[in-house]
This record gives sequence, C-alpha cells and structure tokens, in this order.
Amino acid sequence: MKTERTFDILANLMTICPEKEDILACKVKGQWIKYSVKEYLERVESTSCGLMELGLQKGDRVVTISNNRPEWNFMDMALSRAGMVHVPVYPTISVSDYSYILNDCKPKLLIVSDKALYEKINPIARKVNSIKGIFSYNKIDNVRNWEEIPDLGRQNIGKHAQTLKKLEDETGIHEMVTLIYTSGTTGNPKGVMLSHSNIMSNVKTISEVYDFNHTHRTLSFLPISHVFERTINYYFQSVGISVYYAENLGTIAENLKEVQPHLFISVPRLLERTYDKIISKGRELTGIKKRIFFWAVNLGMKYRIPGGNSALYKIRLKLADKLVFSKWREALGGKVQLIVVGGAALQPRLAIIFNAAGIPVVEGYGLTESSPVIAANRKPETGDLRVGTVGPAIPGVEIRIADDGEILCKGPNIMLGYYNHPGLTREVIDKEGWLHTGDIGMLVEDRYLKITDRKKEMFKLSSGKYIAPQIIENKLKESMFIEQVMVIGENQKFASAIISPDFPFLHNWSSMHNISFQDNKELIQNPDVIARYQKEVSEINKHMGQTEQIKRFRLVHEEWNQDTGELSPTLKLRRKILAEKYADLIREIFSLSNNRI
Repeated sequence: MKTERTFDILANLMTICPEKEDILACKVKGQWIKYSVKEYLERVESTSCGLMELGLQKGDRVVTISNNRPEWNFMDMALSRAGMVHVPVYPTISVSDYSYILNDCKPKLLIVSDKALYEKINPIARKVNSIKGIFSYNKIDNVRNWEEIPDLGRQNIGKHAQTLKKLEDETGIHEMVTLIYTSGTTGNPKGVMLSHSNIMSNVKTISEVYDFNHTHRTLSFLPISHVFERTINYYFQSVGISVYYAENLGTIAENLKEVQPHLFISVPRLLERTYDKIISKGRELTGIKKRIFFWAVNLGMKYRIPGGNSALYKIRLKLADKLVFSKWREALGGKVQLIVVGGAALQPRLAIIFNAAGIPVVEGYGLTESSPVIAANRKPETGDLRVGTVGPAIPGVEIRIADDGEILCKGPNIMLGYYNHPGLTREVIDKEGWLHTGDIGMLVEDRYLKITDRKKEMFKLSSGKYIAPQIIENKLKESMFIEQVMVIGENQKFASAIISPDFPFLHNWSSMHNISFQDNKELIQNPDVIARYQKEVSEINKHMGQTEQIKRFRLVHEEWNQDTGELSPTLKLRRKILAEKYADLIREIFSLSNNRI
C-alpha cells in the first residue's frame, strides 16, 4: 500500500506484520518493555482523540523535549494523524535557545520527558502565552502526566473518531507535518518546515537502497529529535523493523549485546570511541595474543573496498577473523549487517578496518533542510561503496557542484522553507529549486559525492590560502591522545589548534611514565605531556601541505560535550562557542609579541 504521509506507516504495519509483538521497545528499571503493532495503533488513536478533546486543532504546534522512547512515537504519530505540527526539541540545548524556539513557534502544548527538563523549561514556558498546558512522560509530583491525554481520548473516542478520519482523508502530502529547529553552531536556531512528502520521499528511497524487513531489529540511540534518526526511525517502522531504544549513551555497549541488532545508525565520533576502546584493550594484551591482535589490525587496514583483495589476502583475513575480528562483532551483538554513519566526516581508516572485520560501515550525507538524506553509500556487497565518499545520490535526488565547489541538490525531499523567514529561505533555495547546502565537495568517478568541508567553516590565512579545518581535525583525531580538536587561524599567518585530550588514555600514559598530577589542569601543563602532544602533531603534519600544518597548539583541561555546550547534539563542534570560551587562549597563540612560529 502507499505510504505518502507519515501516519500511513501505521496502516502499512497492519499489512506487513500485524502480529508483531516488539515494533517498539525500551528498557525500564532493568526490563525491556515491548509494544506490539496493535498496542502502537491504539495508543496513537487514543492520543489523537485526547489532543482534540483538549481543544487542539489542525495546524496547532506541540513541542516535545524528550529522550528516545516509544512515547515519542505515540505522540508524533498522534499529532500527524490529527493534522497538528510536531516540534521536537533537543533536551540538551541552552535556555536562550529554548526561549527563542517557544516564542517563535508559539506551541499550544509542551511535553517533557523528566523532572530535570521540567524544572529547566517551566520558568521559560510560563512566559509564553500560547502554551495552555505542560505534560511529562515520567511521573512528576504536581505535573500533569502525558497518560492523561490518551485516557481522555479513550473516554471520548466516539466523539472524535469521525472528525479524526476526516482529517486523515483531507491531509495532503505537501502539508507541513513537522517544524525542526536546527541546532545551529552560530546565531538563533532556524525552524525547518518539512512536509509529509519531504520525509516520506526520503523513507521510500532509503527502502530502495537498503533491503531490511520485519524480521530485523535495530538499536536507536542518536537523538530522535534530530532529523537523521527521526527519518530513519520512520524507515524502520515502514518496513516493520523492531526499534529498541537504548537507555542512554553510556549503556550502548550493554544494550547492543542484549538487543543483537541487525543494523543501527551512528555518528563518526561514537565509532571512533569504539575503535579506540578496542585498540586500548589490544594494548593491554601480552605476548603472542598481542602480536596476533595487531597483526590482524594491520592486515585489516590493507583491506580494499570495493574488491581487489588477493586470494592469499583473503586466506589471511579469514584467519584474522577467526582469531580477532569475530570478537569485535560479538561486542556489537554478533548480528550487525550494516552501520550507517552520518552527521560528520568518517575517517576512511575506520570504514576500512570495520568492513575488513565483517562489520559493514557505510557513510551517508544530508541536511535537516533535505529531510535529510541526499547521498548514501550502498551495502559493501553491492560494490557500490567508495570509502572516503558519502556515496551516490539517493534515487530521485539530483546533485550538482557549483563553480565555487558548493554542493547543490534538488528533489522532493527539499524543505518547504524556514519558518517565519522567507528571506533566509530564498538565500538557500534558488529560483530553480536548488538547495545550496553550504558544504564544499566534489564528485568522484562522476558519481560518488565527497565532502571536503563546510563553506562557512573554511577560512583564509593572511597569505590568502584557504584552510579546510575538518580535514585537519579528522587527521588529528586519529591520535589516541586526542578526543576533540578545533583548528583555528582565520586571517592569521598560520594554522593552529586547540586540543581537548582523551583524558582516560592520557592518564594511563602518564601513569606508565611516572608523571604525577593533582588534576587535568596541572597535567596539561607538564612539559613531558606537551612534548608528547608535539610529537603527535608533528607526525600528522608530515602528511599535510605546508599551509595546512599546525604550527602551534594549546591543550585545554576541559572535556567538550553537549551538556557544557561545546558540541551540538550530533557531536559537531560549536565553533563560535569554543572561540568565545577560549578567546584569551587564541589571542595568546597569535599574539604579536609572540609571532615567531
């Protein structure tokens, strides 16, 4: 059957897997709570009717601020069926961003997941006149629980069933179904208006690219408020894949072993951390076990994609798989057939080693404004995978490289526009309908899209030479000593870097080298530590052009993350915030009194 609107997925589930007992699942107090297809549909219908009984009408906005959980889907689909607009917001953004979003979209209802979020958002919400009520998914004293809404719907289902059916029938595919505010590395968030057609065209093409079905499971842990995880969640449900929600980022390893997913979505940083942990464990081995481990790793790094591996290499890889790589797969649940990575550039070495280890990793690319997928590598066995690229355009989407290198795209997935900002919309969607992505790239073999940097993040040195910071940052993060790094140097004579160390690794190294310290602030000032980081930077500089080399760097004692604001919800650097935070340090690096390199 046709699934042209997001809520059409529900009826489709009744066609492909009506008896499925775990279409959605989450872990509560140590137990996995599973929801069947029939329970899912009942929850959605009663919630839709409950919203209508509360007085909400077609077009009204409802903001949800929540972690990944089945209730998110119940509310999302209920809003979609009733013609209302879902505005999902990250749980980790700043108070000023919350205030801006609530005042911009003027929601009728606000739903939060827990007490901490309620206490953070309630003082802001009280100042927004449009908000008629606040509910919570978790039970909180003196706060209305969200279960009141479906309960109200069950009591009044006869009253609203006919109107609900009429709303469904009249909902057009080009109507706005959601308003997603970009996390934004600079300025206020922008509200991206997406229609049913925008999202479902993406869902349809993803199902053409990847061949999973109702016999498979996934573990979902990236923020479902982000369009990448959200659209992929629609894809999962559209083909009947069971979606298990991880408890939190700290339990992913445990949840992978429990759920044994066949596929999941990730961002590069999480794979980088996984690889670093694997290598760290390898370093702890001794004797023949350690030699075998690193023999396998070195062999895996020589893996060729696509094809071209000799018969002798395949024999050696089979042995390496039996001795080493099979254990890597077990750590991910033992059944992973595909990991799709997006949100930032994936280090090619990671794609190579994981694929060699029998863990297929492919990279894709997109934007909130494109619902989101623009391009994606296919599964390795198809031969349509090129490491270092984000793959070919998905069916129905066109890609063009502008004269200045900017990536342009056109297709049914391109947003309706920015909410309340027609001028900004015209800046990014030209008269011919091409979306100007703001990313710089090229087509490899006239087919595979390669991203080189963000147009707005590239900067010029005082010599006039352009620097693409992401490329340099990714090389630096290959070091076990470096957790995060920001390359700087706009209008300066040379490129430099601010480095946030991988402190657990650095602590172990310091212990082995008899370096004592009271805290991280003292540790990063130790001359031996600074010398070790200089060695890392100097080694990476050998692979860089003269202007790309890092001439100076400074270590910082803070660990960058979402909660403290240095990283976006998808773990991208928030460069403006970092530049403000380390303004004095940056001035010191480029000071005129210390201008010798």
